[in-house]
Amino acid sequence: MSGDIYPLTFDPVFRDYIWGGRNLETLFGRKLPPGIVAESWEISGHPSSPTRVNVGPLAGLTLPQVQERLGERLVGTRSGWATARGRFPLLVKLLDANQPLSVQVHPPDDYALAHEGDLGKTEMWYVLHAQAGAELIYGLARETTPREFRAAIDSGRLESLLHRLPVAVGDVIFIPTGTLHALLEGIVVAEIQQNSDTTYRVYDWGRVGADGKPRPLHVDKALEVIDFARIRPGAAVPRLLSEVEGVRRAEIARCRYFVVEKVELAAGASYSGTCNGDTFEIWGCIAGAAEVGWAGDPLSLSAVGFVLLPATLGDFAVHARCPTTLLRAYAPE
Repeated sequence: MSGDIYPLTFDPVFRDYIWGGRNLETLFGRKLPPGIVAESWEISGHPSSPTRVNVGPLAGLTLPQVQERLGERLVGTRSGWATARGRFPLLVKLLDANQPLSVQVHPPDDYALAHEGDLGKTEMWYVLHAQAGAELIYGLARETTPREFRAAIDSGRLESLLHRLPVAVGDVIFIPTGTLHALLEGIVVAEIQQNSDTTYRVYDWGRVGADGKPRPLHVDKALEVIDFARIRPGAAVPRLLSEVEGVRRAEIARCRYFVVEKVELAAGASYSGTCNGDTFEIWGCIAGAAEVGWAGDPLSLSAVGFVLLPATLGDFAVHARCPTTLLRAYAPE
């Protein structure tokens, strides 16, 4: 086996948006820099904030540099388009909503490429923490038109058109492009998304940024991409895939860009798989502790932590040291 093919872990990149806090430290024991931390980019090949490999022969290289070096050996044949673009397919984050995020929408690929020179942004959230009574904005509360929507923004009445969805730990929110959404206060999520940072804000709760000025809105572009048929959507319903010998797998998100499974392991149970060249796999431990075995030295993975398995890694096994919950993401066929 090539010495540059092994399970890859990364140093995160932190973002200090005004809505963040310290929950990644207080709730999950993450080591944070001083001040507000809104986002921790865990596995990122985005040009604005690429993460660096922190162990092994590739240590110090950014994910884009690793992809340039390994090509399809990293991403797999299913993501040949990513090799052609030089862009890793997915981006994994942790978000700490200590205050509400702006109400926003993401454009689809064709619109984003034409107007921003970047990809669109389909994403999903897995709720890691939610305070009592927590809600988020997800779609519209009722039928409306673009004209009525703009009038509500101009008159300060937009909140009456926004659908508020109560959430709890373990809920999954799938957010296709065009869906209005916003995390509200008291929620921490793991986010798996297209590798893009294209966002259009439509409402920011009347607040100002660190410079004392309102943060910019993007209402005109947002109105061109909002899906006005997304009325009162609900949380995703997991689809059970298998349950045998202490291993329970359920599919919690599927689209053209990614598949995400929730894998629950009883203490001592193992999930065995193979990275046979088709696709990379990203595993995230969100509760408990596990060990990732492969042809080389095993890797410890504890909550909340992520690892990227290259597409040509070969056989691997995820073994639970205690009852453990993981997220598994990969490219669809």
